[in-house]
Amino acid sequence: MTPEIITVLSIIGVAMVLFLSEKWSIDTVSIMVMLAFMVTGILTFEEGVAGFSNPATITVGAMFVISAAVFRTGSLNTINILFLRMGRKNEYAFMFTLMVFSGVLSAFINDTAVVALLMPTVLKIAKDTGIAPSKLLMPLSFGALMGGVCTLLGTSTNILVSGIAQSHGAKPFGIFEMSGMGLIFLATGIAYMMIIGQWLIPKRQPSRNISETFDMGDYITEIFVTKKFEDTGKSIKMSRLFTDYNMDPIQVIRKTGEVINAYKYTVIREEDTIRVRCDKDTLTQIRNIQGIELKIDLKLKDEDFRSQGHKLYEMVVPPNSSLINNTVKSIDFRRTYPGLTVLAIRHRNDILHTKLKNTKISAGDVLLVRGDEEMVDQLKGNDSLLIISEDTSPRMVWKKIAFTIFIVAAVITVAAFKLLPIPIAAIFGVVLLILFKSISAEDAYRSVDWKVLFMLAGILSMGTALEKTGAANLLATTLVEQLGNFGPRTIMSVVFLVTFLSTNIMSNNATAALLAPIAISIASALDVSDRPFLMAVTFAASLSFMTPMGYQTNTMIYTPGNYKFTDYLKVGTPLNILFWIIATFCIPIFFPFDK
Repeated sequence: MTPEIITVLSIIGVAMVLFLSEKWSIDTVSIMVMLAFMVTGILTFEEGVAGFSNPATITVGAMFVISAAVFRTGSLNTINILFLRMGRKNEYAFMFTLMVFSGVLSAFINDTAVVALLMPTVLKIAKDTGIAPSKLLMPLSFGALMGGVCTLLGTSTNILVSGIAQSHGAKPFGIFEMSGMGLIFLATGIAYMMIIGQWLIPKRQPSRNISETFDMGDYITEIFVTKKFEDTGKSIKMSRLFTDYNMDPIQVIRKTGEVINAYKYTVIREEDTIRVRCDKDTLTQIRNIQGIELKIDLKLKDEDFRSQGHKLYEMVVPPNSSLINNTVKSIDFRRTYPGLTVLAIRHRNDILHTKLKNTKISAGDVLLVRGDEEMVDQLKGNDSLLIISEDTSPRMVWKKIAFTIFIVAAVITVAAFKLLPIPIAAIFGVVLLILFKSISAEDAYRSVDWKVLFMLAGILSMGTALEKTGAANLLATTLVEQLGNFGPRTIMSVVFLVTFLSTNIMSNNATAALLAPIAISIASALDVSDRPFLMAVTFAASLSFMTPMGYQTNTMIYTPGNYKFTDYLKVGTPLNILFWIIATFCIPIFFPFDK
């Protein structure tokens, strides 16, 4: 083993630890890996940054814009209307239809966007019908994952592995090359969820009141101001009650019964009732302040938080949100989103009510926000916060819808018949969508998940380093020496197993970028076609059901569905094992080992 190989494997090993620890975002770690290869001399500058111009990176960026145009024009609103009608009739028929539609849509549109589009409707149906959201959200996510492997455009992972194959001299994947095997996975997965999965999914019914769901009654207190209070006539900002103690004022109820929003310049008057959020320690500290009376253990409903056009909303933080790894204080939430106040944050199974300003926000967190309805309307379609407590479907514009669908169909057709390379066809489609105002240039820039692009550009350097130093050949040769007597099908099965186990605890794209070059080297060592090995990596990297962090859509549904980590293991592990068995026997049929 040469010093260069030791260096490459050491850098990748550290990167994997950082991926798992989530201390830094995956795109940051990917760029650090790229820099490490260049600093150590493993890669030249040109080789290190080549990922930014890779066809996979460019295609993924263009597809983000195309998916956003489909969403923003309201092209899929009719599906939501259909779901609302069907969901009220039969739970199982709706679950089946939901998985089919999410699978079909995810074959051509970014799967995260599909889940973001359908989740508010699914939650509304659950609320109207009494169906537990947990029974519907996992099928939604799993359906989107399985649909994503039906075409090349389904996920960024498919495009990434195709780009790696092309960079190693192999043919890039065709748009529908994966479809036969992908449809088998989709059909099998839907059958599993309908026959077995639905009985393994827990039935957890949340409260119909958002405030009860977040246990707000334990953290909201009313302070009654008597004539003896020394700060009567002062603004909230100037009152020692709020400057000296950790309390967030929410509303002020005047003695006339008028309910107004509490701002820092709101003047405190005699006989006001000030509704505040604070913890029990603070209550103990202020209990004996002269001139105030406390009303604790309130039984509040959502209607109690309404005033002057304000009400409660649940907002989930999607995986591409700019809020991730920031705090409410660091992003200056109230200034960034005027009229919105964060009352609580639900992270996995924990609900945080206090010290919110310094709480780091993670993907999948649900924020309980009290906000102005006009401001919330402006947030619809925002990529940083997804409103899940009400329908957020954009208004339909039929001319734009028709043109957008035509462009999407044209891009797919042109690429499928190889009239233009896929990256060029996708870029051409983006330009037309912007020129004909299906999406504005500003929205196009905002729709691109730049973290994903930087991640792709960074992790592509791993494959280059593995190939250049011979590390990929070394690992492949070792595996072939140990398992070569069992034949290429067994080795391909092991590759699929290692990939799906890795992608459930590490980024699917990072897993694919690491294992695709090794898969190519394995095929070379066996003197067989590299296609079945590359497809094993591609399918396994996207079909991750065993953990909430295994794929972005699994993370998105975790908190709204009130799931636990073990729920994914119970439902997802049998499905992953089933797909492993199917892949072992079926991938060589669609993608023979013969060169």
